[in-house]
Amino acid sequence: MVKLGEVLTERKEVPSQESILSGAVRIIEKIGFNDGKIQLRTDGKTKTGMILIHPGDLVVSGINAAKGAIAIYEDDNEEPIAATIHYGAYIPNKERIDINFLWWLLRSHTFKELLLEYVPGGIKTELKAKRFLPIPVPLPTLPEQQRVVARIEELAEKVEEAKGLRGKAVEEAGAVSHAFLKSLIESEKAQVWAMKYIPEVADINPSRQIAATISDNTQVSFVPMSAVDDITGKITRPEIRHLCEVRKGYTFFAEGDVIFARITPCMQNGKSAIAKGLKNGIGFGSTEFHVIRPKTDLLANWLHVIVRHKDFKDAAGAHFKGTAGQQRVPQRFLENKKIPVPPLPEQRRIVEYLDSLQSKVDELKKLQSETQKELNALMPSILDKVFKGELQ
Repeated sequence: MVKLGEVLTERKEVPSQESILSGAVRIIEKIGFNDGKIQLRTDGKTKTGMILIHPGDLVVSGINAAKGAIAIYEDDNEEPIAATIHYGAYIPNKERIDINFLWWLLRSHTFKELLLEYVPGGIKTELKAKRFLPIPVPLPTLPEQQRVVARIEELAEKVEEAKGLRGKAVEEAGAVSHAFLKSLIESEKAQVWAMKYIPEVADINPSRQIAATISDNTQVSFVPMSAVDDITGKITRPEIRHLCEVRKGYTFFAEGDVIFARITPCMQNGKSAIAKGLKNGIGFGSTEFHVIRPKTDLLANWLHVIVRHKDFKDAAGAHFKGTAGQQRVPQRFLENKKIPVPPLPEQRRIVEYLDSLQSKVDELKKLQSETQKELNALMPSILDKVFKGELQ
C-alpha cells in the first residue's frame, strides 16, 4: 500500500486571465462519469478561480471523483487546459506509476472503499489534495501494473464489443416492422390499393368540434407529451381534469383519434398514439399534438401504422417549419399528403400481423435491456476482482 502523495504531485499553476478570456486555454466543462473523458466548454466565461492542467496530468473532480469523474489529459495534447478550483491536477511519477493503472484503480469500487475508510465524510467530501494524496492504494511493481492494464483493456474491449452487438440487435429488431411494411407497400399486391389524400379519409385537427360537444363540468383526460410512449405508441399515465380547469391553448381529441407530435425531434422519435381509455371519451393535450380522426373506410390502427412509418416521418421532416429546435410539421403537409388505403379487411389483416410482430420485437427489446444492465455492471465487477487480486 502506497500513499498517492508518493507517486503524484499536485500541480499548482494558475492560467492567466487573458488566456482564459481569449480562448487560448480552454476550460473543462465536465468529466464523464461512465467513460472518464474530458469535455471542454465552448466559451471562456468563469466566476471562480482556475487551475492549469498540462498534457500527461491526472485530473480529478473534487466533487464527483467517487462517481468516476477522473480523467487523464493525454500526452498527445499540445496545449494546456484549465479547470475550476473544484478540480485537481496531478503530475504522475512515471518511474513508479503507470497512469492508466492509476486511472482504472481510482474509478473502481476498491477506491470507493478506501475513500470511506480514509477520508472524513467519505465519498460525500470534496476531494481536495490534502485529503486525496494521503490515501494509501495497492501499488504493485511497474511491470505488474502494465500487465494488469493490458488485461483490463483486453476485457474492456470485449465488453464494449458485446455492448455494440447488443445495440445492433436492438436497432435491427426495431427495423423489422418498417422493413415488412415497406416491402408490402412496394409489392405488386399494393399497386391496386387506393392512394388518397388524408382529408378524404380523415378529419384533421377537429379540436373545436370536440370542445363544442362537452360542458364545463365534464371530466376529461389530460395527456402531456411525456405520457405518450415513444416505443410502444401508447398513452400512459393520463391525468383526469374537469373541462372548466382547461384554458386556451390546448388540442382536444376523442377516443379512437390518432395523435402525434408536431415538433421535431418528438415526431421523428415516434411520439404518437391511438387515443384510448379516455375519461368520458375525451382528452386534451398540448397544441404540439396533431390529431387525425379516421372516417369509416380507414382504421385508426392502420393510420397509426402509417404515421409511425419511417417514410411518413421522413416526408414530414422535409416540410418542417420554424427555427432550429422548434421546427413543426404544418397542417398543410397533412392536407396534401396521400397515404395507401387498402380495403378494410386487408387493413385489419396487416395490423394484426404487425401487432404480433411488434410483441415479439418488444419482448426481444426487454431481454436486451436486461443484458444492457448486466453489461454495465460487468466492468465494475472486473475492476473489483482485479484490484483484490482475484482475476489474473
